[in-house]
Amino acid sequence: MALGAALVVAGIVAQRVRVAPPVLLLIIGTLLGLVPALSMVRLPPEAVLLLFLPALLYWESLTTSLREIRTNIRVIGLLATVLVIATAGGVAYVAHLLGVAWGPAWVLGAAVAPTDATAVSVLARGLPRRTTTVLRAESLVNDGTALVIFGLALAVTIDGDELTTGRIGWLFALAYGGGLLAGFGAAWLALAARRLIGDEPLLANTVSLLTPFLAFLLAEVIDASGVLAVVACGLVISQYGPSTISARTRTQAFAFWPLTTFVLNGALFVLIGMQLPDSVHGLHDGTLPHSAIVLAAVAGTVVGVRFLWSFTTPYLIRALDRRPRQRLLRVGARGRTISAFAGFRGAVSLAAALAVPSAVAERDLIVFVTSGVIVLTLGLGLFMPAVVRWARLPEDDGPRQELLLAQTTAAQEAMDALPRVAAQVGADDLVVTRLRKEYERHLSDLHAGEDEGDRVEQTEHEQYTMLKLELLAHKRATIVRLRDERRIDDVVLRQLQGKLDIEEVRLTGSYTTE
Repeated sequence: MALGAALVVAGIVAQRVRVAPPVLLLIIGTLLGLVPALSMVRLPPEAVLLLFLPALLYWESLTTSLREIRTNIRVIGLLATVLVIATAGGVAYVAHLLGVAWGPAWVLGAAVAPTDATAVSVLARGLPRRTTTVLRAESLVNDGTALVIFGLALAVTIDGDELTTGRIGWLFALAYGGGLLAGFGAAWLALAARRLIGDEPLLANTVSLLTPFLAFLLAEVIDASGVLAVVACGLVISQYGPSTISARTRTQAFAFWPLTTFVLNGALFVLIGMQLPDSVHGLHDGTLPHSAIVLAAVAGTVVGVRFLWSFTTPYLIRALDRRPRQRLLRVGARGRTISAFAGFRGAVSLAAALAVPSAVAERDLIVFVTSGVIVLTLGLGLFMPAVVRWARLPEDDGPRQELLLAQTTAAQEAMDALPRVAAQVGADDLVVTRLRKEYERHLSDLHAGEDEGDRVEQTEHEQYTMLKLELLAHKRATIVRLRDERRIDDVVLRQLQGKLDIEEVRLTGSYTTE
């Protein structure tokens, strides 16, 4: 109940004060953590990695653009690997200068190195498509790199293992290669199960619910990256799903997954906030001032390394690759500033910190600093609207143009196929004529929108839609009145209401994947 109430309160307040919900959820979670009855609530790292992340990352990967990922694969790859290693190394060096042993310093660096996919998705909305895709893809992939570094650092710190180039290379190859194979295998099994199930939305969406956990566990069995497995699985299904998943299943999924991920994401931020008071209490007496200095230095390093990366590597790439295609992918300094600001940390960082065994003497410091870095980087989200306004990025008209192209082409080819399809189903000429007029009117509206833009108001199509919606409202009120008068049963009401709801969704386009 406390988690649910926090989600609702944060949502209402966010609408009023225009503050990003994750920041409010962290604040509410911190306040809840101070309540004595809730002070003993703990967030096991296994819960984050197994219960929260698979579902959240799966939906993120299903709704991202594989085409944009392919186009920007080099940038994403460098961000997800080299930048993570550079961040972990920079943090380890700064922490060691402040008195932390090398082993725990690398553990801390690995914990705070990866960005958070869910935080990026929420706080980076409204950016151009390419920027959003790069940020989301980076945060989806970089967890694998960070967790490998984290495992190596723990092995050195606790067991005193010696690291060799061969062992490090093998662990990275296993994490990435094994994760990709596990993800592809889970996607193949999920698609095969869907073909066997057919048009049964409840069963098909049960498979959808199990799919990310299957991918994650398959990877864990072979000690590969479960995070990469989930992402790979989601990207594969996003490509093959549209041709194999039925409309009824998709409609149900587009209602289920946004709600599920909203609740999981919000609850996760509240739970992170609830760990903050405990991270302070865990520090030994007299160490809080020093820990605060370490936190400030580490947070500055995390942000500083990302800014340094954003304003050095692009120029190196430009110097090495001067192909015309590469020139088209260049981003100006203002756009890179936005990407540098968007290095939000979140659940994976806290899960890694909480997973540090108590045998590590600096565990309390690692948890405290990691929690603080999460709060401070999410706090940068408060400045994102101002940074975006300062950047004055050109309007990204690509999605609108592609939407118009898809609608026009689909409608034209459907109308061209109308005589052949009508002959196959045995439709009457009157029905064919009526449907052709509807498609002609639809195409006319689309071409008018192409010529005159979205400023054209009260077109015939808009008036038609408004009239239909008003009539649907009257129908809905009528059947509710008949139910209240006990002239029809509740079962009949729900059947008719479902049909009216589907018609309203069709007219308004309420279901989206974002």
